[in-house]
Amino acid sequence: MAWPWDRNVGWGALLDDVQGEVAGIARAIARFETVVMFAEPGQAAQARARCGGSVTVTEYPVNDCWARDTGPVLTVDDARSRSAGLDFGFNGWGGKYPYDKDDFLPVGVCTYLGVPRQPVAMVLEGGSVITDGQGTLITTEECLLNPNRNPGMTRAQIEAALLASYGASKVVWLPYGLAGDDITNGHVDLVAAYLGPARLLLHTQPDPAHPNHDRMAANKAVLNAATDACGRPFQIVEMQHQPQFRHNGLLVRTFSYTNYYETSGNVVVPTAGEPADAAALAQFAALFPGRQVVGAPARTLAWGGGGVHCVTQHVPRVR
Repeated sequence: MAWPWDRNVGWGALLDDVQGEVAGIARAIARFETVVMFAEPGQAAQARARCGGSVTVTEYPVNDCWARDTGPVLTVDDARSRSAGLDFGFNGWGGKYPYDKDDFLPVGVCTYLGVPRQPVAMVLEGGSVITDGQGTLITTEECLLNPNRNPGMTRAQIEAALLASYGASKVVWLPYGLAGDDITNGHVDLVAAYLGPARLLLHTQPDPAHPNHDRMAANKAVLNAATDACGRPFQIVEMQHQPQFRHNGLLVRTFSYTNYYETSGNVVVPTAGEPADAAALAQFAALFPGRQVVGAPARTLAWGGGGVHCVTQHVPRVR
């Protein structure tokens, strides 16, 4: 994870609020997994004070907290004996926010973890791809084909680079992210998440008048017609709850319950402080009967364009 510290990257008067949300997520995950928080030099003491003793804090230059997008994508070999960090280029989601430090976060993370770093010659944020670890990648055309990411690459070239870097064999292209996602331009982790092999939690919208209705129906149609890398059809579990609300004067349109983080003992789910939270958490409890479902306040993170998944980057276990 990475500690938010700079008001000037967009948080302004909400910096204290977002720090509280990031610290709460870190503590919830730390109950079952080791959590390492990368903090801007000079900010470690504050991060430790807010996160508590269960979270390890280390200093390394960062712009902001979106470790899913700015950190390395950690991979393991087939024997699960060796790990490596894929270091994609990061350009601030198409030049929207400062990224002079975050583009180098993979260097610091890989050094800290003692794993080799593998540079990949394309721009990619970790939240724009989800994988089953069995050869299947799912992404959105809306994000990866946006000219503000890799304008010199064709769709075929982007797909080939993804397959080669992830060691995968199939890419499933969904058409859309959420309507109004003007920051990430349609990250897939705001509309879908893997529940297991060939099993997906997919955001859908039952209201025909809602701007996400047709977009999410198009995503579902693609998945219904597709199979994964192992030839299995997708089993889709629909998440129909997606509150929209005003925060700090802005209509937040991209809050998403699919942007959660799963540990061995709990599932950390973003909450908005809206009535839909209760129904969403009940659905998660049914989906994960052996895990504690923890609602993590993420209203301010959603205002900033993300959620729980967006501020975390998992490290796969090796034997």
